Amino acid sequence: MLAILDSFFDHLKDISTSPWFYAVIFVLAYLDSVIPVVPSETAVILGGIAAGLGDLDVAGVIACGAVGAMLGDNSAYSIGHRFSGRLQRWYDGKESRAKRLAWADSQLRMRGGSLLLTARFVPGGRTVITLASGITRQRRVRFVIYVAIACIVWASYAAGLGYFFGTQFADSHTKAFVVAFIAAIGISAILELIRHIVRKRKAGPVVV
Repeated sequence: MLAILDSFFDHLKDISTSPWFYAVIFVLAYLDSVIPVVPSETAVILGGIAAGLGDLDVAGVIACGAVGAMLGDNSAYSIGHRFSGRLQRWYDGKESRAKRLAWADSQLRMRGGSLLLTARFVPGGRTVITLASGITRQRRVRFVIYVAIACIVWASYAAGLGYFFGTQFADSHTKAFVVAFIAAIGISAILELIRHIVRKRKAGPVVV
């Protein structure tokens, strides 16, 4: 598996110094939001590495990653919204699936924007939450705002990893993927901790 990842990353690296790589970043960021097959973080990190070497512009890398991800997340929402009836019936067809959708709906209504921010940093999780947002018809305006924030932060952190620490990944592209994944989980945990603290403060002290 690691050999396959390194081979894939090598192919991406071979074209990462070309101006066409901006388009690759955009397309992979878009597709990863709709079909979570290839980690788009990899492309953004490699774009950041190329920017650090002077071959690409880091602002362009961030912009392509963020815009591609935003459009992808909104496409996932639209798919969920457009086919909500069919998807709802499919989920209702099995108790375990129905429970998962009900859980996603309750979490979105309770946590809203913070869940969209957290999900963006979890490969695969972003698609589930954005699709569920459309199926359960969450408010589109709030969805767009939080997704935009999440995608900009996500693209900035991934490009920053490559731009500032690219030399650490020169001999192992798998390391870049592992570091990006661990960083994503860490950011998700921090966001959840902040949400918990804010919610606890809003609740106020417990009266006994």
